[in-house]
Amino acid sequence: MGCESTATAAHEKRVLGIVPSAFTEKNLIGKTCGKELKVATMHERLLKMMEFGDAFIALPSGFDTLEELFQIVSWAQLNIHQKPISVLNVNGFFDGCCLF
Repeated sequence: MGCESTATAAHEKRVLGIVPSAFTEKNLIGKTCGKELKVATMHERLLKMMEFGDAFIALPSGFDTLEELFQIVSWAQLNIHQKPISVLNVNGFFDGCCLF
């Protein structure tokens, strides 16, 4: 997410990095643009994303991205939120998810 946050900040938009402690403990994050909010768990990260986010965009990444995408879609189906959800399907990364 480093490139995305850098580009967003360069266009004078707000950036909030919500970072689970496991990411910082294992040094899995680089320099953060904008504000950084540290949370204890991935679930807490998703709750904070729900609280502070205006929309959700899934970019090709790892299993954590898929987990978050499915949770956000499930919450939308349950009318827990009505925020826009987008998937950037680069090189068919999400093709398998679109089959059902």
